[in-house]
Amino acid sequence: MSDSNENTCTHDCSTCSANCSSRQQESLLEPANEMSEIKHVIAVVSGKGGVGKSLVSSMLSVLMRRRGYGTALLDADITGPSVPKSLGVSGEVTGTEKAIFPLKSTTGIEVMSINLLLQSEDRPVVWRGPVISGTVKQFWTDVVWGDIDYMFIDMPPGTGDVPLTVFQSIPVDGIIIVASPQDLVSMIVKKAVNMAKLMNIPILGFVENMSYAVCPDCGKKIELFGKSNLEEVASEFGTEVLARIPLDPALSALCDKGIIELFENSYLDQAADRIEEKLPV
Repeated sequence: MSDSNENTCTHDCSTCSANCSSRQQESLLEPANEMSEIKHVIAVVSGKGGVGKSLVSSMLSVLMRRRGYGTALLDADITGPSVPKSLGVSGEVTGTEKAIFPLKSTTGIEVMSINLLLQSEDRPVVWRGPVISGTVKQFWTDVVWGDIDYMFIDMPPGTGDVPLTVFQSIPVDGIIIVASPQDLVSMIVKKAVNMAKLMNIPILGFVENMSYAVCPDCGKKIELFGKSNLEEVASEFGTEVLARIPLDPALSALCDKGIIELFENSYLDQAADRIEEKLPV
């Protein structure tokens, strides 16, 4: 605002067309449902599909629940939802005109996914981007999540409509980026990192899935996709690799049976430690 108008400023930018330093950028963040109290939101992202976001989201939710926290998992991958399957969550979602109630896993993780609202889990979701983005937003604003310490959002791959909607509409406290060891992935990972930086979302760290296989006879670690360069990428962006998950047939079997909550390994313990350290409740 110019000096001549300083004395007449009402500090109500909605009634003023002046382009001055006092003008505040309007926030696009949406409030959660009034019956929800969500302390921290962590998005699990990747630059491409098929690297294990849903696995990491599910396992982190289980770990934080095991540590005694109120935990929720919002499945934002509308066209490729898999969270209910891995957690064994099914049943009829109930609600009112103003609210939707999530379902709970066996150990008490609150879950909402589009697959819980479809007549059959194999029915495709053939929607355009704005409708998909609006649905994800409703999962935040209309679902009664209750008292949640950590909400994990299983994001769709890439940097398109839904990630943009989540980062602009939901107060995300940090992201965990999931990658695999292939050389091509490093370029795609950097896209995800740069989007997070553009949106001012802190990066908690990287998780590398399918990092290696263990020989059942001698126990040797075999890097099936070659030497990983994720450490270099992490260093470039001032973060670190929090976990390396091997190709583990036991994990795949647990997901297929809907009992991922029974996993017994320490693959993501360091990632859970980082969440507690950076985002205490």
